[in-house]
Amino acid sequence: MTHDSPSDLLVLHAVRVIGFADTPAIAHRYGLDAAETKEALLDAEARGWVAHTAFTGTEGWSLTERGRAENERRLAAELARAGGADEVRDVYREFLPLNALLLRACTDWQLRPTAGDRLAVNDHSDPAWDARVLHELAGIARALTPLADRLESVLTRFRGYTTRFTGALARARAGEGAWVDHTDVDSCHRVWFQLHEDLIATLGLDRHAEA
Repeated sequence: MTHDSPSDLLVLHAVRVIGFADTPAIAHRYGLDAAETKEALLDAEARGWVAHTAFTGTEGWSLTERGRAENERRLAAELARAGGADEVRDVYREFLPLNALLLRACTDWQLRPTAGDRLAVNDHSDPAWDARVLHELAGIARALTPLADRLESVLTRFRGYTTRFTGALARARAGEGAWVDHTDVDSCHRVWFQLHEDLIATLGLDRHAEA
């Protein structure tokens, strides 16, 4: 049976997977009450787990090193209680080859090498090139679905990644190219980055040690 995470853990974890966000965005990530989310954030701030920053019209929360350690400690304890550590590790191993494909697809969306410049920016004037990238992303979406289902069977907080990714891809295929890789919308790349962060946080891994 899948395991539900407590709301205070979800608030802390939302800050981790998003990276930097205001209170409404953190509440929205897991469908939490905005007032309760703010209280949880203030409590976490008092404990030294999160910090609030405001600059040039932007404000939001981010994890401190203490908060990152606390988040990983609680995630490890939760995973042990759920009894799904082996399943999440197996999914992660299958996720990594897909991650390489996703990164290559996003690079191909941003760059289209020419004879004189292998780093030429993709100006999206070649429909065949862009169609190939979107086709690759569709294949990644199909491969993601069973992996996400397995994660959701362990922890309910993994729900939504498939829906968000396929939704972003649908918008990209409808002509909204920003939904492939932009960070200011819930793009394919942004959803994938958050899933990656979710997995390594849950397993207590270092993203930079993967290579």
